[in-house]
Amino acid sequence: MSTTSIVTEHPAWHETPEGVVRVVEHNGVAWVAHWQGDALLLRSVGTTDVELPPVAYVSPINLPHHTEAQPLVRELARLGTVQRLTNPSLWDAITTALLRQVVRARTAKERHRAYYAAYGRSVETIAGPLALAPTPETVLALNDEQFATIGAAFNRTALRSAARAYLDRGEHWSTLDADRLVKELVEVPYIGPWTAAAATADYTGDHAVYPHGDLAVRTWAGRAAPSLQLPSRENEFAAMWRRWAPNRSALHTLTLLTLAYGSHTP
Repeated sequence: MSTTSIVTEHPAWHETPEGVVRVVEHNGVAWVAHWQGDALLLRSVGTTDVELPPVAYVSPINLPHHTEAQPLVRELARLGTVQRLTNPSLWDAITTALLRQVVRARTAKERHRAYYAAYGRSVETIAGPLALAPTPETVLALNDEQFATIGAAFNRTALRSAARAYLDRGEHWSTLDADRLVKELVEVPYIGPWTAAAATADYTGDHAVYPHGDLAVRTWAGRAAPSLQLPSRENEFAAMWRRWAPNRSALHTLTLLTLAYGSHTP
């Protein structure tokens, strides 16, 4: 593999013959992100001279040294330095995590794209029009039928609850560190620990707070290192993961590179 790669676990990434493309919103400005195989290009829409969205870099040098983890560590190290477009919109991160609740990744991606396309603001890209997250105000204006039309009837109560809370506390939330943000998001009805942790990791870029027993992490760890006998239960896997990576940097790196492995595995 290339010595520089990108993690595209967020369902907003779209594959094209020219690379993967995504739109994000940063400080009220829409941006088109385009990974061309060796570089991430960012283009603002409708304005210039604005602050770039944050991009995080993680190196295999920070992978854990625990003996049991080495079959996985050796495979992940082949990814080289990994870039990740940190989600600059907390509201998008919350919305995405809520749409991922309970369902498989493919279903979540389909639901995410349908919901955004139907009710979010569209931006023209080389992949065609791609949409930003429907605003909290839009969410609160949708009726039950509009959620059901695009397959999000299950999510409507949680999305409405989150929208009300975000309008009230979103500005405050954006100032918090990762640990504190998880604690405050959990206080919102219908945002459980998994959703709070996933949204926080997406927005802050700190995967030390990611839900480490998540099915995606378990799946890709098993695919990357099939010789390992990994726990099948979520809580047991998470405990092992934290034992392998007892410090924050190693935990972040192990988790993010495992998700990145999934981005490069058919």
